[in-house]
Amino acid sequence: MLDVQAVLFDLDGTLLDTVPDLHAAVCGMLADLGRPALPEAAIRCYVGRGIPNLVKRSLADSLAAADDDSPAPAEALASFRRHYARENGRRTQLFPGVREGLDALRAKGLPMAVITNKAEAFTRPLLEMTGLATYFSVVVSGDTLPKHKPDPMSLVWACGRLGVSPAEALFIGDSVNDFLAARAACCRVFLLPYGYNEGRDVQELACDAIVSSIESAAALVGSTIG
Repeated sequence: MLDVQAVLFDLDGTLLDTVPDLHAAVCGMLADLGRPALPEAAIRCYVGRGIPNLVKRSLADSLAAADDDSPAPAEALASFRRHYARENGRRTQLFPGVREGLDALRAKGLPMAVITNKAEAFTRPLLEMTGLATYFSVVVSGDTLPKHKPDPMSLVWACGRLGVSPAEALFIGDSVNDFLAARAACCRVFLLPYGYNEGRDVQELACDAIVSSIESAAALVGSTIG
């Protein structure tokens, strides 16, 4: 049993399967630019470092495009945002065990936060549409702060808002970016094997545990509150 005072979550690939909506928006963007559509499997690999990098990767059809410091083309970015505003939440589903796990953590009195690289304009509506908004007292989006995951800034800031030290918090995610951010912030970290890890296997990462679901993660967590 891991005793903590707060639990932080990634969003896409951890709580929600958002790829069908992201794929629809990418294909809409590509059609606007006169380019062929990409398969959904490609988008599952390209998600993970925010919308600008998803756009760059989709245009190049390459994971390596995110390593280029150049900005995403403005026309493509505007097109994606326009399509995603329409598609956001339409096909998104909770992963199995998410609601049960969140209910169990809330019953233990643990405050919770979401930390995502998704822009706030899409994060808040998605949490409301999926019925998850009420679980989280803090939401940090990709444009809330100057830096986002894998930088630890968002995790440290969220812990401050929750009134706990990072060492007292658990971060649950699905990717190398989540792992790196948690380790840099000195948080404990659980990883899920079903999410979006840029084509990598989470078994490669030295996290505190690999859990099959949020519900199973909750069973491993105790509260030091009170």
